[in-house]
Amino acid sequence: MNKNLLSLLGIARRAGQLTLGFDPSVSSINDGEVFLLILAGDLSERTMRNITALSKERRVRTIVLKDVSMDQIGAAIGKRTGIVAVNDEGFANKLEILCCESRQEECI
Repeated sequence: MNKNLLSLLGIARRAGQLTLGFDPSVSSINDGEVFLLILAGDLSERTMRNITALSKERRVRTIVLKDVSMDQIGAAIGKRTGIVAVNDEGFANKLEILCCESRQEECI
C-alpha cells in the first residue's frame, strides 16, 4: 500500500499539486487551498500538535502515516518533509482512499 501511496504523491508533486513543509502548508491552509494534509509518522510531537490543531480549526482532513518516515516521503517526492498539503481535490480523494484501504494510518 505504501508504495502506491508514495507513487501517487510523486505524481501529485510533478503535477504541482502539493505544498511541502510547515510554513508553506500553514499558508495554504489559511488560504483555503488544502483538501488533505498528510503527515509523516516520525514528525516531532510539537510540530504534529501545532499542525493538527490548525487543521482541526480549519476543518482540513488530516492523515498521519504511522509507518511512513520523512525520508520515505522525500524519496517519493524529491524533498524530505514531514508535512504534505494536497491542493487538488482529485488527488486528495484518491490518497485518502489508499490510506483507508490499509487501515494502518490515523485519520484526524
